[in-house]
Amino acid sequence: MSDRESSRITVFSSPLCGPCERMKAWLTEHDYPFVVRDVMMDEEAGELLESHDIRSTPVLQVGDRFVVGLDLSAMQAALADWSPIG
Repeated sequence: MSDRESSRITVFSSPLCGPCERMKAWLTEHDYPFVVRDVMMDEEAGELLESHDIRSTPVLQVGDRFVVGLDLSAMQAALADWSPIG
C-alpha cells in the first residue's frame, strides 16, 4: 500500500443509509478529509468489503483498518494514528 493509500480515509456507504450519513457528518464535523464509495454503484468497493467478510454499511477504512458500523469509539481509535500526507 502506498503512503497516499495508507493515509486515506474512506467511507463505504449505501443509499438511504442513515448511519452512513451520520458517519460522514461526524468526520466532517471533526475536520477529517475522506472519500465516499457507494457500494451499490461501485462494484470494486463491494468486492473489497466482501473480501474482508463485511456485508453491511457504513464502513470506515483508515489505511488497512476497517470499522464496521457507526461505532464512535472504534472510529476514534482507528483515526488516532492517522495523519495526512503533505
